[in-house]
Amino acid sequence: MDLLPVFVLLLTIAIGIPVGFAIGMAGLVFFLFSAGMPPELYVQRIVAVTHSFPLLAIPLFVMTGIVMNFAGITRRMMGFAEAMTGHWRGGLAQVNVLLSTLLGGVSGSANADAAMQAKVLVPQMSKRGYDLGFSSAITAASSIISVIIPPGIGLILYGFMGDVSIGRLFLAGIVPGILLCIALMLTVAFLARRHRWKPALDRPTSGRARLAALYSAGLALMVPVGIVVGIRFGYFTPTEAGAMAVLFATVVGILYGELRPRHLRPILAQTTQATAIIMLVICTANAFGFYMTWERIPEAVAQMMLTLTQNPYLLLLLINLLLILCGMFLEGSAALILLTPILVPVIGEVGIDPVHFGIVMVLNLTIAGVTPPLGTLMFTTCAITGLSIGRFIRASTPFYIVLFSMLLMLTFVPQISLWLPNLGFK
Repeated sequence: MDLLPVFVLLLTIAIGIPVGFAIGMAGLVFFLFSAGMPPELYVQRIVAVTHSFPLLAIPLFVMTGIVMNFAGITRRMMGFAEAMTGHWRGGLAQVNVLLSTLLGGVSGSANADAAMQAKVLVPQMSKRGYDLGFSSAITAASSIISVIIPPGIGLILYGFMGDVSIGRLFLAGIVPGILLCIALMLTVAFLARRHRWKPALDRPTSGRARLAALYSAGLALMVPVGIVVGIRFGYFTPTEAGAMAVLFATVVGILYGELRPRHLRPILAQTTQATAIIMLVICTANAFGFYMTWERIPEAVAQMMLTLTQNPYLLLLLINLLLILCGMFLEGSAALILLTPILVPVIGEVGIDPVHFGIVMVLNLTIAGVTPPLGTLMFTTCAITGLSIGRFIRASTPFYIVLFSMLLMLTFVPQISLWLPNLGFK
C-alpha cells in the first residue's frame, strides 16, 4: 500500500498549508509517482465532482443566508428571539442561543452564524456587563446548532459523500437541534443565576408585542418548515429546496422594502467566496478519494476497526474518539469529506443506520470547531471579539461538558435522530 500521499497530507497540514491545497498536493503526489497512472486523470477527478447536482444545494443555501442578512430578516429574527427570552436572567445570552437555532433553518453554516453573532450580539452583551469570555464562548457553542437544524451544509456534504438520503438527514436533524438548543439555554440559565446577570429587558414583553415580533419574523421562520415539508411530500429535491429558499428570501426582502438592486453585487461576491472555499476542498478531496479507493484504504480501515470490536456501541465510541481527534486538527468540512467514505462502510458492517451516524458525525466534527488547538469556530469568534484563546477555553468549559454529553446521548440513543425520518419516510 502506497502511503506517501497520506504522509504528504499530514506534513502539509502540520506546516500550516490551507487544507484544500494540502489535500490537492497529496492527491497530486499519487498521480505523479504511481506507475501507469496518467497525471491527466488528476485534473479529470477534480473537475468531475463539479457536475454533481446535489452539490448545487451548497451555494444556494449559503446565498439564502446572505440574502437574509441584506434583507433585514436576520434582524427581525433577533427581535423575535429577544421578545421571547429577553426578560429572563441572562436574557441576551438566551437570545444568542435561540437566534442560532432560528438561523440554522436558513443559513446552515456554523461559521457564518458565529461570525454574525460575534459582530452583532457580543458587543451588546459586553455593554450589559457580560464577561467577554462567556459571550464569546456561548456564541461559538450555540452556532453548532446551525449545522444540525436543516438545511445544514454538513448534512448535505455527508449525504453526498456517503450516498445517504439528504431528505432523511434533514428530518433527522430537527429533534437533536431542538434538544441542543434546550440544553444550552438551561446551561445559560444556571450560569446566569449563579453570576446574577440581569435580564436584557426589565419586564416580560407583552403578548401583543410578541405577536408583532412573530409577525415580523414569521415569513423567514417558514423557510425551514417549507424546506422539510416540500422534500417530505416530493415537491422538490434538497437542491431545488435551496433555489426555493433563495427565491423566498429575495421576495421577503423586497416585501420588507430593505433589499435593493445595489445589494446584488455584494450578495454574489460573498456567496462566490464562501462557495469557492468549500468546493476547493470537495474537488481536491475527490482526487484524494480516488487514491484511497485505488489503494483500498477504506476497506483496510474497516477491517482494522472491526477486528477491534463488532459491538455497534463500542464501535461508535471508538469512531467518536477518532473524529474528535481528527476534528481538533482538521476543519470540519474537510474532515467530513475525507472520512465519510471511509467510515460509512464500517458502520454498515455492524448494522448502524447511516442517517443516525450522519447526525453523530456532523455534530462531533462541529463540536471540534470550538476545541483547541485548531477549532475554526473558536478562532473565528476570538478574531472578531479580540478574546485570547486561553480565556475562551476557560469560559467554554461548562459548554464543553454539555456538548459532549449531548453527543453521547445522540450516539447511544439512535431513536432521537431516527424518529422523524422513520415517521416521514416509510
